[in-house]
Amino acid sequence: MVNARLTIDPHFTVGKVNRRLFGSFVEHLGRCVYDGIYEPGHSTADADGFREDVIALVKELGVSAIRYPGGNFVSGFRWEDSVGPVADRPRRLDLAWHSTETNEVGLHEFSNWLGKVDSELMLAINLGTRGTLEALDILEYSNIASGTALSDQRVANGQRDAFGVKMWCLGNEMDGPWQLGHRSADDYGKIASQTAKAMRQIDPTLELVACGSSSAHMPTFGEWERVVLTHTYDDVDYISCHAYYEEKNGDLGSFLASAVDMDHFIETVVATADHVKAVLGSSKTINISFDEWNVWYLDRYHQVDKIEGVDNWPVAPRLLEDSYSVADAVVFGNLLISLLRHADRVTSASLAQLVNVIAPIMTEPDGPAWRQTTFFPFAVTSRLATGEALSVKLETDSYETAGYGVVPLIDAVATHDRETGLTSVFLVNRSQTDAATVTIDTAALGGVAVLEALTLADDDVYAKNVLGDTERVGLAANDSVVVGEGTLTVTLPPVSWTALSLR
Repeated sequence: MVNARLTIDPHFTVGKVNRRLFGSFVEHLGRCVYDGIYEPGHSTADADGFREDVIALVKELGVSAIRYPGGNFVSGFRWEDSVGPVADRPRRLDLAWHSTETNEVGLHEFSNWLGKVDSELMLAINLGTRGTLEALDILEYSNIASGTALSDQRVANGQRDAFGVKMWCLGNEMDGPWQLGHRSADDYGKIASQTAKAMRQIDPTLELVACGSSSAHMPTFGEWERVVLTHTYDDVDYISCHAYYEEKNGDLGSFLASAVDMDHFIETVVATADHVKAVLGSSKTINISFDEWNVWYLDRYHQVDKIEGVDNWPVAPRLLEDSYSVADAVVFGNLLISLLRHADRVTSASLAQLVNVIAPIMTEPDGPAWRQTTFFPFAVTSRLATGEALSVKLETDSYETAGYGVVPLIDAVATHDRETGLTSVFLVNRSQTDAATVTIDTAALGGVAVLEALTLADDDVYAKNVLGDTERVGLAANDSVVVGEGTLTVTLPPVSWTALSLR
């Protein structure tokens, strides 16, 4: 039996939990849009062609903001293609994913869909093959009420009110050699600064995100952030982080400790940003938009899914449709713990992606929509993690990993909402063999009652929800919770994620 002790005190806070931490990402990639959120011929399709079964699941997931329309896709995207009469919109080659983009769903349609799922639009702009002028054009089209050529064009296209987009990404993964328009840190920093300054001449209240490294394992990581922020520090509000994790070579132990890498990634970027702040003598603090994160079996894409051929440009091909196991969901839940642990600096995050493409929601054309295993930690954390993230004290046994050295067997974070009195605790047991008894010191909370205790676990850590067996894995009530005088104990199964709600 693994033993751990967790101390919770609402007086020791990390920072306010920003609702944008529970954002997601919709890219024109594979079946995320077409046959995902949008399928006019489906039995549940509404008058606009959007699947109402998917809308219901997205609302249940609790997604706060959605980054759109890419991703790698955005670096070749001409925003003008996505507005105006649908019948007149051009079909274009999408070089990022070797597909054909029909532009049937564009800016207006997607904004309409966001209203159906109660989520905020976060727009990425093309700084790969385009530049400052095009960024100003889409900003004018989107956010100016009327009275100019582009704002009046939006009105004529059926959107009388401005979209009012507040958060904008200045390009995507511009450090990556795979990116259309890939630039050096120096060149990207200059165009990002120029574009940000120009956009702020229209609206100084915009929230702008500069591209950080596309991975902590890029050879330019760290130096990229330093150079880009040296150019853009006064112009932007965020630097982005992107991270994906997968089990490699059967090393489940290292995979279960993936959040250790995310913690280090965040803390390194924070240190770099604060170094630039000190060098510049600035009083401003740059935060992190972790606007791509997930479990992604990237090796599978390169070996199986990748599309090639000069005459082979399919529409909405099946790409990156990973099926997620219990182990994947436990790692996924642990990554959410890492994001909450850094809530003082990570104030926006986007789960990549939302439907079908490395997603918590899957669909089948003319068929069902269902929850993947990763759906459950996100939905519960989004619902329960309110108020402020707490600085908790955790004492636990540890284990040796090939990837990250000695790491804790138990990981945990807590949030506390002063207004409602709700305290939420999120825990992971990384042991592959042993259950864990966690004793939680709740004395500083006063007397507590357990409102919910939910665990995701299975005797088969590779069990999945798939077409034909869409409810194989789900949440179960954890009946092991015992409340004592100033303490609470809970038993965590091996390879499990657990959420507790206390009042």
